[in-house]
Amino acid sequence: MEKVKIVLKSGKDQSIRRYHPWIYSGAIKKIYGTPAEGDIVEVFDNKGSFLAVGHYQPGSIAVRILSFIEVNPDIGFFRERIEKAIKYRKSLGLTENTQTNVYRLVHAEGDDLPGLIIDFYNGVAVMQMHSVGMYNLRMEFTAILQELLAERLIAVYDKSEGTIPYMSGISARNEFLYGNSGPVIVTENNFRFKIDWVTGQKTGFYIDQRENRRLVMEYTAGKNVLNMFGYTGAFSVYAMKNASLVHTVDSSSSATELANENIRLNYGDDPRHESYQADAFEFLGNIKNKYDLIILDPPAFAKHNNVLSNALQGYKRLNMKAIEQINQGGIIFTFSCSQVVTKENFRKSVFAAAANTGRKVRIVHQVVQPPDHPVNIYHPESEYLKGLVIYVE
Repeated sequence: MEKVKIVLKSGKDQSIRRYHPWIYSGAIKKIYGTPAEGDIVEVFDNKGSFLAVGHYQPGSIAVRILSFIEVNPDIGFFRERIEKAIKYRKSLGLTENTQTNVYRLVHAEGDDLPGLIIDFYNGVAVMQMHSVGMYNLRMEFTAILQELLAERLIAVYDKSEGTIPYMSGISARNEFLYGNSGPVIVTENNFRFKIDWVTGQKTGFYIDQRENRRLVMEYTAGKNVLNMFGYTGAFSVYAMKNASLVHTVDSSSSATELANENIRLNYGDDPRHESYQADAFEFLGNIKNKYDLIILDPPAFAKHNNVLSNALQGYKRLNMKAIEQINQGGIIFTFSCSQVVTKENFRKSVFAAAANTGRKVRIVHQVVQPPDHPVNIYHPESEYLKGLVIYVE
């Protein structure tokens, strides 16, 4: 079948020539043919020169680019891309690591596979597709993983029900595409965690905070630690290694139960830890001089630019409360996982929060996502996780 041809408006090809992997609908001059969502399309400039090939989707992002050279994105094409992603993780020392058996195997644009996420949990690959083009290939991806991972692969679980664009009309459902498995126990830097991809957020675990959790551990010796938005309690598990006490707070009772379970997995019934089901802002309002280290890792406050201003105010308010309340000489680990919030915007929000409190604040570290969540240098949007470690006098 002949591919659909998309022609861009004059001057709208510059970002593509700089290898940005998205084409916005406003850049399109004409579409020759009637592509269905997820179809392969070829993109040309206004003078007829080939630019790229990718998956079509109606909406703001009209094409997610797969290649900037003329290729046929068949199963061999995707096999090669996934194999390169696995080799990259091997070069990081992750695939054969006895201390860590949970990592991101494919990171969308960061691995030149826009719309595809694959996380590896001690033998179980959890896939999440964010485009119909990738979703239509889920069985092909499953076969590729079986081939490339061989005996290391126990099961493949598709968790795309909540990530496929809702206007696509596709009734995606979360299910095993290969094998079967209940929740598994994984190790991360020798700590143990229970992973339940069926009920858990994202693919079951916030893998992207692995290195930042390890950094937390270096600052917790003898300290009273507060882990806000605790979810699985992963930060709390690391903090418990050296802390005097650790409190985990989340608005969800199932999250606090999971946090307690992960603490028991690593420390048994240790009285240094307690969990609280509470609203974050209310809890932070009444903790004056109680904690020496506070972790703020909220869910994304903004998924779209139209709510960016409100999100920045939310980060400002959250950080202001923590800076006001923390002990003198305290340390705050504060994060944003909102893709539309830039590092500069986030830093300005924390700056404004600090200024409003009148306390002296130093930046100790500026932190990002780990290397198994690589940032495509041509796609700054893939650098979604940003954080500051600050010292409060």
